[in-house]
Amino acid sequence: MFKTDALVLGVDEGRKRSTAVSGMNRGLSILDFIFKLLAIVGTLGSSIAMATTNETLPFVTRFVRFRAEYDDFPMFTYFVVANSIVCAYLVLSLPPSIFHILRSTAQGSRVLLIFSDTAMLVLLTAGASAAASIVYLAHKGNTKANWLSICQQFNSFCERISGSLIGSFGGVAMFIVLIPLSAVALSQR
Repeated sequence: MFKTDALVLGVDEGRKRSTAVSGMNRGLSILDFIFKLLAIVGTLGSSIAMATTNETLPFVTRFVRFRAEYDDFPMFTYFVVANSIVCAYLVLSLPPSIFHILRSTAQGSRVLLIFSDTAMLVLLTAGASAAASIVYLAHKGNTKANWLSICQQFNSFCERISGSLIGSFGGVAMFIVLIPLSAVALSQR
């Protein structure tokens, strides 16, 4: 009788541990979903803010105008495309995230999402870094290369492009949290 009771206790403890791991995975999946929503807001906001940025300076005559648009700089175009791709990916990855909340033991789709999230982190970081370098040059210029800063003349333009970087780097931060979170959920079996 004693051995049977020990086996029953062992099975009960195994079930309790399995339930606890399942609850932890569900909680991690909910956090994953929330962080993806926050990253969607950041990347979508950055794309829209950058893509709608332009400023025209008034001049003495109406025939000569100085205009600055985001697509004058290839790095900003890359920034908009990269943020748009990452935002679309995040929207498409929401159904698997919901599936992971409902079924916390799924493993194959988690592995795929970890690799995909890592690829999107690289793309988003590259786009944000490329744009940040041009924003820095727009603000500070480079006297050695004889590049003048344009932010003294195009104040509104520079404020918007600087502001659009915030959402993008916020998305990078969300991915930096998402990837280890998914790895921890995957390691809990």
